[in-house]
Amino acid sequence: MKTEIITVSSDLEGREEAIKAAEKFAEDNGFSGKSETHFRLLAEESVCMIHGIMDNFKGKFWIEGEKTDEGMLCRIHISANKCVDMKQEDQLLSVSTTGKNESAKGILGKIREAFRICLQHPQDDAYFDQYSSLNSWYGMGTGTTESMSSAYMDSQLWSLGDYRRGVYESKNESKEEWDELEKSIIAKLADDVKVFLRNDTTEVVIEKLVV
Repeated sequence: MKTEIITVSSDLEGREEAIKAAEKFAEDNGFSGKSETHFRLLAEESVCMIHGIMDNFKGKFWIEGEKTDEGMLCRIHISANKCVDMKQEDQLLSVSTTGKNESAKGILGKIREAFRICLQHPQDDAYFDQYSSLNSWYGMGTGTTESMSSAYMDSQLWSLGDYRRGVYESKNESKEEWDELEKSIIAKLADDVKVFLRNDTTEVVIEKLVV
């Protein structure tokens, strides 16, 4: 089962339509109680994630469901083409106190920031130097030491599941990351969040098994 594809934008145009599609998806599949509430919260989080990614951002939102022996595996998708020039945005960020985008806080904020960065076409790897902390976070979710810049050479996948395991294995050394996981709605409710970095598109897929 798949919903219609809805256009959503950084000014939250399309938000209500996306939420209604999620509610109808839940109703059609007989979700109730906590399952329905959690699914709706994940849909809302996914739509809100795109708020403020960049001016004039537009992406695609849809939900797919796959019946399994354990229950309904739901996948909430947000996808966008890579087509944005970062020069003007870099000029805007340079006038802030830190010269950085301050929205990259918490799990959802970092996913949003990785999504934003990887929609762009940086001129060279030097661009990524200012994102060293985000690169470390990204590498933990790929199970490698790769940075986001390498995604322009090959398609890559960041996974919340891999990130969780990395944080749990180094809990004493990763207090900030541990606290982020504990406080994150999306980390608590989603079974996995996958960020696909491809040559021409970036896609976030939030997975939830509803039993």
